[in-house]
Amino acid sequence: MSLRTVTPPDPETLLGGALPRKRRQLRRAGESYGFLAPTLILLFVLMIVPIVMVIGYSFQDNVILKSSSKFTGTANYVTVLTDPAFWKATGNTVFFSTVSVAVHLVLGLTFAMLLNSPLISVTSRAVFRALYVLPWLFTAAVIAVLWRMLLSPNGIVNFLLTTDVEWLADPQLALGTVTFINIWAGYPFFMVSLLAGLQGIPQDLHEAASIDGASHVQRFWNVTIPQLRPIIISLVLLDLIWTSQQFALIWLTTGGGPIDVTEMLSTYTYKLAFANYDFSLAATAAVLILLMSMILAVLYVRHQKARD
Repeated sequence: MSLRTVTPPDPETLLGGALPRKRRQLRRAGESYGFLAPTLILLFVLMIVPIVMVIGYSFQDNVILKSSSKFTGTANYVTVLTDPAFWKATGNTVFFSTVSVAVHLVLGLTFAMLLNSPLISVTSRAVFRALYVLPWLFTAAVIAVLWRMLLSPNGIVNFLLTTDVEWLADPQLALGTVTFINIWAGYPFFMVSLLAGLQGIPQDLHEAASIDGASHVQRFWNVTIPQLRPIIISLVLLDLIWTSQQFALIWLTTGGGPIDVTEMLSTYTYKLAFANYDFSLAATAAVLILLMSMILAVLYVRHQKARD
């Protein structure tokens, strides 16, 4: 009686090719994550780790400067939230952000509609675009130095107005002045984005509204604004996030003064860390700013998902 070797069936044959297909899917997923790995590692090291460390510092005392630190619970949060300077900085930040964003929207939409108007020649439109976008090309340091020179007692602004006002040193004018500077520096972002949105509105909608007897004002409110609404909401949320965290412009123009009238949450946190060397309270203030920014970020993400 001869023995015959029985060959086991091939798993790939039994599975009908499912195994190789799974392997290909895993390989593709591995390649994708491999390409993303350097970015993910950088995000983890430069973003996630510092955020976790700052959150940990906010619940401790004597961090960084001393080797021994102790857990204090929510004591740092109570200290910051009961500090009048924190609420003063919060009020200044709210005023600075809301006024800047509102005027950014109005100016950006006005200039965008002007540049999109067929009444302006192509050459004039190109010149105006270059001039209007110019403030957006400057860094915060350049903008601060430029406006400090213009608004100095011997600057061109006082010369034209025949005054000697200390625009950045007067407690009654400083906050409005830095808000004006931020408006001047930031409106081109709205203008460029809204101009792209205006050029994407189908001309048929305006023609149909015109045939129905709608005036220019009615077409603006019933055709233009509804078509631009998703872009406007996105721009407002993004600008609120950026403006509420503005530091360089404030620090390089007024430093939060005079007598804290231009103190923002960003400069308040900076002074806690590098003027008072109280890194625990600075970390606490930073966490509170993060929570406020996260609220706006969540609203922005939800709006983007609803838009898609």
